[in-house]
Amino acid sequence: MVEDNNKTKGRVCVTGGTGYLGSWMVKRLLEDGYSVNITIRIDPDRKRDISYLTNLPGASERLKIFNADLDNPTSFAAAIEGCDGVFHMAHPLDFEEKESEETKIKRVTTGVQGILQACIDSKTVKRVMYTSSISAAALNGSTQIDENSWTDVDLVRSFGAFGGPYVVTKTLAEKIALEFAEKSGLDLVSVLPTWTTGPFICPHLPDSVQVAMALILGTKQHYNLLKSTSLVHVDDVARAHIHLFEDPNAKGRYLCTGVEFSIEELCDFISKRYPQYEMPTADSLKDLIPLKLSGIPSKKLLETGFKYENGLEEMFDGAIRSYKEKGLL
Repeated sequence: MVEDNNKTKGRVCVTGGTGYLGSWMVKRLLEDGYSVNITIRIDPDRKRDISYLTNLPGASERLKIFNADLDNPTSFAAAIEGCDGVFHMAHPLDFEEKESEETKIKRVTTGVQGILQACIDSKTVKRVMYTSSISAAALNGSTQIDENSWTDVDLVRSFGAFGGPYVVTKTLAEKIALEFAEKSGLDLVSVLPTWTTGPFICPHLPDSVQVAMALILGTKQHYNLLKSTSLVHVDDVARAHIHLFEDPNAKGRYLCTGVEFSIEELCDFISKRYPQYEMPTADSLKDLIPLKLSGIPSKKLLETGFKYENGLEEMFDGAIRSYKEKGLL
C-alpha cells in the first residue's frame, strides 16, 4: 500500500526534523507515502543519534538527511531543491533563555527569509507550510481571538513571563514569513497550534509535553499555564499540516486548538483515569493567575473538512507511555 501511495506523493522537506513536532511530522509524512528530506543542525563528528528517524517505516527508501543551520540560511537550499513542498518547523526552543532575545530574533528572522528565498529559487516548491504557535495570536489582551489576531509583543515583554522571548520570536517570525510570501508571490500557509502533547519519538523530553504533564509531575511552576488553556495531540497537528498542504484552497493562518479545559477539569480527568497520581487540592489552585489560551476557535480549520481524532485520553495515554518507555516516569 505504501508503494501505491508513493507513486502519487512527491518529495517534501521538513526543517527542524529532529524536534518533537518535526520528528512526528516526518513519521506521519512517511506513513502517508511522501518522500522526505529533513534538515538537522550540522554535526561534523556524527555523534548525534538520529536512529529514531532513520528506523522509521519507509525511511530507508524515502528519507534523506541534510545538514543545515538557521545561522546560515543558504545551507537549507540543498534540502529544498527538487521538493514540492516545505514544512518549516525549525525554531530555537529555549525556554531556559540561555540566549538573548536579540540573538534569537536575528537568527529566526534571517533564517525564515533565507529559507523562503530558497523555496522560490528551487522553482519546484508549490507551497510552504509554516509552523507558528497560538502564542503568536492569543496574547494581546483581547477576549476575541481568531486568525486575524496578533500577539502584542510589547505586552509580552512587559510581563517578563516564562517563555516570553519564545513568544516574541514566534510572533515576529510568522509576520515576516507572511509578509515575505505576500511580496514574493510564494504560497505560504501558517498553522498555529496550542500546547502540543501526546507521545513522542524524539529522545529528549519535549517542553510542551512537560507543561501538559505538570499536574502528574508536580511541577508547580507550570500550573498557571494549565489554568485555562487547550491541548492538541501531536498527530492531529501533523495531520492538520498535511491536510492544509494538500488542500488547494488553503490560504493564510489556521488556529489548531484541540481540547479546551480548566485546571480543575483537568485534575478531575486525571484523577479518574489515572488514580495512581495524586492531584493538588482545589484550594492550592484557586489563586493561580492563568496564561489564558482558551476560548480560541478552530472554526476556519474545521471548515476545510479537517477533523480532530484525539482527545485528552489519547494525549495523556500517549505521553505517559512515552515517559515510561524512556524511563522518565
